[in-house]
Order: sequence, then C-alpha cells, then structure tokens
Amino acid sequence: MIILASQSPRRSELLTQIGVEHSISPVDIDETPQPNEPAESFVQRITWEKASVGRALHPGETVLAADTCIVRNDRILGKPRHEEHAVEMLLDLSGRSHEVLSGVALFSPQDEHYRLSRSQVSFRTISEAEARRYWATGEPADKAGGYAIQGRGALFIEHMAGSYSGVMGLPLFETGELLAEAGLLKV
Repeated sequence: MIILASQSPRRSELLTQIGVEHSISPVDIDETPQPNEPAESFVQRITWEKASVGRALHPGETVLAADTCIVRNDRILGKPRHEEHAVEMLLDLSGRSHEVLSGVALFSPQDEHYRLSRSQVSFRTISEAEARRYWATGEPADKAGGYAIQGRGALFIEHMAGSYSGVMGLPLFETGELLAEAGLLKV
C-alpha cells in the first residue's frame, strides 16, 4: 500500500489501472512558478514538495506524488483562473504544438526517487467559440493548460508523441519503473 499525495481522481484511476493499492492523501502547496524558473525545474520542485509534504503527513509510509505542466514557448501554462484565461490558453495552443512535462516522485522511508516524462502534443486549429463551449462543459477548469486529453479535450488533439498517461497527469511507464525498483510492483 502506498500513499498518493494528490487529490486528482485521474492519478488514482491510473494507479488502480496498473494494480497498485493506494490511499489518497491530498496535499496543499503553492504551485506558483518562481520568476524565470525553467519548466523542468518547476515540475521537479513541485513534485518533490508534494512528496515531502506527503511524507511529513505519513511518516514511515511510501508516498507517490506527481505534477504535470504544459509548456509553450518556454512559458508554463497553469490551470485557468477563469473563462477568459482558459480561452486565452486554448487559443494560444490552437494550431500549434506544446510540451507536456510530468514528474513523478516516490519517497519511501529510506529513499527518494524522481522521473520525468516529456510528451509533445499538437492541437488542431480551434475557434474562440469552440474554446468557450469547451469551458462551459466544466472540464478544463482544474486542468493544466485548460484541457483534458482523457475527455472532450481529446477532440482538439491532432497528434501526440510521448506518454498518454503522462499527459493525463501520471506517467505510468516512469511510475512503474519507480515502483518496480522499490519492490512494490511486479509485472
């Protein structure tokens, strides 16, 4: 049994998909990028902080944490603050490619390990009206970059190279590696 330091139902579903028993323990940290912080450093820092807080809440337990960010033109696109922000992000992604970085950390009582997944996602051209209709579904409200690949946001994705589960929020290949190395997953 591990502790998932996340409130994301997607991450929990993905762990269940690969047969990992876990309990959920949401952690609350400030996820604001630091000035001029590179996206890769940001994802690692946030993932590490989530795992550290999870470990502090559950001493002696093994904690898994993850974070995902959308990067376009070296700019981190977080979760939309409101409709106008979501529409702005979606139109920025429209007809272009962006990078999705997903970090995953596994903190056992003895060790701390981290992996990073990189994926490239290309959006088809979308209109402002489509972006507003998508916002109205409620789906993009709590998603990095303002879209969910596992939901209606998939209709915008023309091409993807990398980890589908990483774009969802928990890269299963990297997660599986960490869990197998810790003796917590056998395939």
